[in-house]
Amino acid sequence: MKKFEEKTIHTEKIYDGEVVKLQVDDVTLPNGKNSKRELIKHPGAVGIIPITKDNKIVFVEQYRKPLEKSLVEIPAGKLETGEKPEITAVRELEEETGYTTNSLRFVASFYTSPGFADEIMYLYITDDIIPLEDEVAGDDDEFVELIELTLEEAIQYVKEQRIHDAKTNYAVLYLQTLERM
Repeated sequence: MKKFEEKTIHTEKIYDGEVVKLQVDDVTLPNGKNSKRELIKHPGAVGIIPITKDNKIVFVEQYRKPLEKSLVEIPAGKLETGEKPEITAVRELEEETGYTTNSLRFVASFYTSPGFADEIMYLYITDDIIPLEDEVAGDDDEFVELIELTLEEAIQYVKEQRIHDAKTNYAVLYLQTLERM
């Protein structure tokens, strides 16, 4: 038995969408009592930290409906079925920024909200970005604007909460750590 394991008794599927699946699990807790868990199932996602030749970080600004505001974020997107994370990283870089790369390094993976979702985020970095000759079509419902910032400017955006999502905060913290090494 896994430490603190909660045994699923029954699963009720609530919603099967394009991005997420929602379910409610009835579980038996380690102390023998029963409880409910509301869960979001997600295929996983990728974030990429693109660095220009003049050492600026390429971000995208986009509107986030759940928050009713725009955020400045690293390019990112959902894994497609059967797609390897590094393929998703390059695809999202091309679709969201108009750049591509031949040099991608894995940074880390982490769970975004393990209290209620199984989404895992894979983070990559590249300092070898190349402008695409032809624009790659992105998602029809996605509108982004490119913003290039120095690390110092990105840190200021974090303080101002213009950068305010976990993956991008993680990316900025990672770059700060590299600077100190």
